[in-house]
Amino acid sequence: MPTAPQTTDELYRALQDNDRRPYGRTRTVTAEELVDAAEQFGEPVPLIHALLELQEAYTYGSEPRKSPVVFARLLTLFDEQPDVFDERLRHLLFWRFKWVSHALRQLPEIPLASLRQWLTEMRDRYEKAGLALQPYYGQLYQLAAHVGEDAALAYELWAGRARTRLSDCEACEICERARYHLAAGDDERALRVWEPVLAGKESCQEEPARSVSYALLPLLRTGRSERARELHLAGYRACRRNPAMSGEVGRHLEFCALTGNEARGLELLAENRNLFDEVDSPLEQFDFLTGVEVLLTRVEQLGHGELPAAGWAGRTWTVAGLRAEVGARADDLAARFDARNGTTAHADRRRARLERAPLLDALELTLRTRSLDDVAPAAPTAVPASRTADAVPESLPELILRARALEEQGHPDARLLWERLRTLVAAADYAHPDDAAVGPLVLLRADLLADEADRAGQKDEFAEAAALHEEAATLYDEAGAPGQAALSRACALLARAELPAPDNGTDADAGGAEAKAAALTDAHAGMVRLHEQAPELAPYVEARLLRLRATALGLRLQTTRNEEHAAPVLAEADLLHTFAVRHDIASQISGAQLLRVSTHALTGDLPAAVAGIDALLERLRAHGPAWHLPRTLGLRGRLQLGLHDAQAAYTDLTEGLRLAADWPAHTADTGRLHGDLAEACMHLGRPEEALRHLSRAAEVQLRHGSRIEALCTYSNAAQLSLDLGRIEESIALLDSLLAEPDVAAGELDDRLTAQLRLTRARALHAGEDLKAATAEFAALAAESAAWDDDPGSHAMIAAETAVLLAESGEFGRAREAADQAIAAHARAPRYEQLSNCLRELARLQAKQQGPDGLSDALGFLADAGRIADEARAAGFEAAGRPLDTALAYEHGRVHAYAGTYEEALDALEKALSLLGDTGPQGQHAGEWAECVRLAGAVEGIYLERPAPALARLDAAVTRLTALGHAEEAEPLTSLAAQLRDEA
Repeated sequence: MPTAPQTTDELYRALQDNDRRPYGRTRTVTAEELVDAAEQFGEPVPLIHALLELQEAYTYGSEPRKSPVVFARLLTLFDEQPDVFDERLRHLLFWRFKWVSHALRQLPEIPLASLRQWLTEMRDRYEKAGLALQPYYGQLYQLAAHVGEDAALAYELWAGRARTRLSDCEACEICERARYHLAAGDDERALRVWEPVLAGKESCQEEPARSVSYALLPLLRTGRSERARELHLAGYRACRRNPAMSGEVGRHLEFCALTGNEARGLELLAENRNLFDEVDSPLEQFDFLTGVEVLLTRVEQLGHGELPAAGWAGRTWTVAGLRAEVGARADDLAARFDARNGTTAHADRRRARLERAPLLDALELTLRTRSLDDVAPAAPTAVPASRTADAVPESLPELILRARALEEQGHPDARLLWERLRTLVAAADYAHPDDAAVGPLVLLRADLLADEADRAGQKDEFAEAAALHEEAATLYDEAGAPGQAALSRACALLARAELPAPDNGTDADAGGAEAKAAALTDAHAGMVRLHEQAPELAPYVEARLLRLRATALGLRLQTTRNEEHAAPVLAEADLLHTFAVRHDIASQISGAQLLRVSTHALTGDLPAAVAGIDALLERLRAHGPAWHLPRTLGLRGRLQLGLHDAQAAYTDLTEGLRLAADWPAHTADTGRLHGDLAEACMHLGRPEEALRHLSRAAEVQLRHGSRIEALCTYSNAAQLSLDLGRIEESIALLDSLLAEPDVAAGELDDRLTAQLRLTRARALHAGEDLKAATAEFAALAAESAAWDDDPGSHAMIAAETAVLLAESGEFGRAREAADQAIAAHARAPRYEQLSNCLRELARLQAKQQGPDGLSDALGFLADAGRIADEARAAGFEAAGRPLDTALAYEHGRVHAYAGTYEEALDALEKALSLLGDTGPQGQHAGEWAECVRLAGAVEGIYLERPAPALARLDAAVTRLTALGHAEEAEPLTSLAAQLRDEA
């Protein structure tokens, strides 16, 4: 706290400010300082308010030892000066007897006799004050349930009594009743009792998050796995990182462990690492640590005890090490509680949780499903048992020769053999065979480097690929393989040409494309020289050189989209095809035909591309190579999408994905197939299926090192999930991505991170978490203000931020954000988005403030008017509502909110005039009908002129009905009926 309050008014303002802070150390420390400040005034009432705030901070900040001490001071003040407690303060005082009961139960060092003595004190105080005892019996039951006594009688004494003003809220009492039935083994009855809370009809500070955490396993046991999944996503977000809800977090971790989501459990554990050190309540610690141990035990049972895990600060933990420490501490807590209570209840409950078997083998909780293998450190790739792969030769010479033979064919299984050889060669005891057919060790090392370079290139790591190819070329020269050396140098030329162009301050897109095209031209020329200067080449080496030449020119065409660059590609493809046919190199025959198809597609000749790819598919099915089929079907699917035949695309892509299952993932580019299938599904109106394919695409991309591409795909999946109303899934996915170490550390591209955060902020807003959404939007608006190269994005973000601030009633800050958006719009126009924002700001201000907000609301509309004028002058046409008619309608609505009804009617007449005679027709029928409805309401109800209003409404209903817009006419018919009834 910067300075202590100097007056009681300043103290009350400081208390209000602190009340808006989240629970935690900052709020608690400030509350302690405010109590010190309040004592200086020598007045009881300010001190009472400060003590109440401090007790609340201790209670919800998980510091139960301090809460009773503060309450004792309040009780002393009440006993000494009862008259200073008004009705509200008196109510709060008696309410918080329950808080003290709860706090004492959480502390095993407090004797059971003292707990019972406190409840006697509570009963005596309630009776003396003439208060009903239902709250007292509620605490008596909770103590019996905690201790592990037969709670049936205590439950009946509480549950059978009528609620009072001092009873726990309805949601909390529902939770206690449901837990009673749960403890009795009646899952179905517990869930029936819980339903109002789980459905969101009853809530409070802790609910429904608390109930959700207890209901997850009963839902699974009763076959409601989908409901459990939905509630886990929403419930976890409500309690994460909250010390006062650490027990709830522990139950979510347990849920992950019992549903095959151990990897997600470890991710959530890392997100809640603060709870190991910030939870001061022994009972909350017990609940949390037991849930953690369930998770860690399951991970260890699955053979992953050496995985890193998040635990107490100050040291590095493995799953096994943390499990042992957690178990010891939780055992100690259980023993302390049971010793205090004289039962074995806590040890028994803990044992029951630890002995539970998984309830489901796998439940897909989020769009990003990961296994423990995905989070484990990368291990050497083993050779899988594949559909066609021959057994890996046991003889080292045979293994080397087989790898080279497969490499010459372009067979995907070559990679698996090279990986095996890489492991063998790296071993300290490796002995190279003395075999002329195998050649020297330096030749094998060159082969391994060439394979490693190819992998780097496939991951777009072009600098590394170029360096590795050059190193391989040097070793090939040393091994006496000049043809292979030339091929590696050609590969290095192509890799360097694909390096991003340096930023020279010019137009990034145009300059970058021009530089890359020049680099590819130079690379092609260099390849031609290498080809001409190379000594006699083996046919497969020469074919690969020809393929590289054609590829360089193909990439140039792809970069420039200049049709003049197409003919050279086709010429090179013809050279390759002729050579490959002469030497019967099947993979290069296919490659040449693919280059032709791609060239036709890039120049817009889709029919020729489809004809070419049909011929290629016919050849592949007859002569192979079979591993080219998935990619070729994928390309035909993309061509069909270009021809707007989504069903044909879906068929091809699905077949490609089916065939891809027979080959290693890198061969068929299954990530691309899933991504294209998602697009086809969207065109076919199957967004749920599209979402599944987007998720699978991202998983494949991430698994194969295409990290940026994977995060972009996940971002698209999160947005689609949000569009489908699957808000919690969207938020859970984005939380998972934003928690990735490189993302959290700011090492990722800042714009991609910003896009992830922006989508999350929108999802939070859609999920009605206005406070969190506004905070994220405000942070993004501040950061994007520095994006000098992208003012349009800042305009959009600042505009959305302004709307959220207005929804929160912060119109001053909303005006500032809107001004930022307008300034950015001047540099990069966003006519429609900004107009929508300004109109919404005007509506919100007029609706919330009425006549007092009219002037500022009209200011927003004046800005929107200027935007509309600019758009008209620029020839801009809005994709949605026309800006002028939308603005006129909003003038009408704003004036109606402010009570200036004549002006409202004039504005609505203008809107109807702008819509004109075509208004009731086509896409604007709904907008026209709404203008008529509001005009009728203003005229008939507020201006009390029902006759002209009815004439207006009846004429509109007749016209809309005649045009087939019965649905749009319904609100007008209803309003006309209302006006007639009131006449």
